[in-house]
Amino acid sequence: MNNIEENKVIGVLNQIMEMELSGVVRYTHYSLMVYGYNRIPIVSWLKSNALEGLDHAGRAGEMVTMLGGHPSLKIGDLLETKKHDIGDILRESMDHETETLSVYYSLLELVQDKSVVLEEYAREMIHAEELHVDEVNKMLRNPGDIKPFEAK
Repeated sequence: MNNIEENKVIGVLNQIMEMELSGVVRYTHYSLMVYGYNRIPIVSWLKSNALEGLDHAGRAGEMVTMLGGHPSLKIGDLLETKKHDIGDILRESMDHETETLSVYYSLLELVQDKSVVLEEYAREMIHAEELHVDEVNKMLRNPGDIKPFEAK
């Protein structure tokens, strides 16, 4: 790898792994707490996010071991607000997705023009996370709203 700071990159990859694993726990918990008429599609969506987070964590771990590092056994912060309204769940999801996205951008900064493999990985994950943020944003909008949701 051309002049990458391996220890920094491994640290960021481990942070990504931890955040993605916290997303697995978070989305699994949320899927258990959904009630009401729209339960089935929302639970399905939350469970698919949990599975995707597990895949993303594994991919980050593979990058860690590619660099000769040791994948973290930690899980990122888990927030339990005890608020389980769909809007609350979606706002918490938005916060989590946005924070995770920023760490992928940090990875991109560290590897850009230094490792094609890591740069392409970072870009692919940024693409996926930006689509997640957009999806959650659209779910937070009122029907008919065109403007993106903005937290107050």
